[in-house]
Amino acid sequence: MSFPSPDITPISAPYWDALKAGRLLFQRCRQCNHCWLPAREACPQCLSADPVWDEASGRGVVVSWVVYHVAYNEAFKSRIPYDVTLVRLEEGPQLLTNVVDSEAGRRLEIGAPVRLKIEREGELALARFSLDAAHADSNNRNNNSRIAGATSV
Repeated sequence: MSFPSPDITPISAPYWDALKAGRLLFQRCRQCNHCWLPAREACPQCLSADPVWDEASGRGVVVSWVVYHVAYNEAFKSRIPYDVTLVRLEEGPQLLTNVVDSEAGRRLEIGAPVRLKIEREGELALARFSLDAAHADSNNRNNNSRIAGATSV
């Protein structure tokens, strides 16, 4: 089974086009400066319909995660178990993603620094993340200090 594709609309197209080009974009409100993902027509904070696209640094932190042990879509059956992680970008927006080197969530902890790693699924470019190298080394040495922040599904 093929990987599910998002519904790319005129509003979200700049996000997907930027990922194909190796960049992660988010929207920012010109009126109140609030930043967000996913793309939408109006600011979720002040409802101004005047957003602009900004480029993310690619750095963020883990906010929370869940580990799936059941494939709710046939396309994910071979990936079980896998994490779905909420990452907050350093610019403020949050997005649901995967941390590719998390060992199905075993290496994740709240506040762990991550870096953007754009990966391809067929023709689709996806914003995924990897653990920051310094954090990954520290986590390997001190695995007992892990903060619980996950749920299994």
